[in-house]
Amino acid sequence: MAASEPHIGKPVDIERIKAAVREILAAVGENPDREGLKETPRRVARMYEEVFSGLTVNPGDLLVTAFEEEYDELVVLRDIPFHSMCEHHLLPFEGVAHVGYLPDGRIAGISKLARVVDAFARRPQVQERLTNQVADILMQRLMAKGVAVIMEATHSCMTCRGVRKPGSIMVTSAMRGRCKSDARTRGEVLMLLGGQTRR
Repeated sequence: MAASEPHIGKPVDIERIKAAVREILAAVGENPDREGLKETPRRVARMYEEVFSGLTVNPGDLLVTAFEEEYDELVVLRDIPFHSMCEHHLLPFEGVAHVGYLPDGRIAGISKLARVVDAFARRPQVQERLTNQVADILMQRLMAKGVAVIMEATHSCMTCRGVRKPGSIMVTSAMRGRCKSDARTRGEVLMLLGGQTRR
C-alpha cells in the first residue's frame, strides 16, 4: 500500500477504550473509581476519537475538487498548524506545516491543503512519514509539476520524558518533481517555505 494511501480504519470503539483506560489506571496503581478519575475513561475515549479522526478519512478525497487554472508559478501555504500523536509512545507532537506546489493546470482550494495536513496528522504517526504522505498525495491528486512540504514540530516524547529537551524542534522535508530535480525551483520553494520561519 502506498504511503499516501494509508489504511482507512473503522470508527473508534468508545467502550473498548474506556475499559482499556480503566485497566491502565489500575495498572499504574490508581483507583479508577475515585472521584477525580471516574469520568477519565470516557474523556480519554472521546479525546482519542478526536485526535485519531484521520483514520476514518481518505485524504485523497479532499482533493477530488480542483479547479482548472492556467497558473504555472509556485503556490505556497505557510504556517499550517497541526497536531499529531507519536505512534511510539502515544504522546502528542505539534507544529506547523509549510506546503507548496507547482501547478500543471490544476489548483486546489486553499482550505483543502490544510485539511489534507489534518487528515494525515490525526492518526498515529511519525513526522517523517507524515511529511511524505502530504507531499505524495498532493503530487498524485493535483497532478502537479512539483511539490514541497516542510514540517516543524516539537515532540512530547522528547520534551517531557526520556532526554527531556524542551525547545527542541524537529524539521522534516519532502520534495517531489521539479521541486526536487530542478535546482532553481528547489531554491525558490525552499526560500518561500523555509526562509521566513518564525519558530
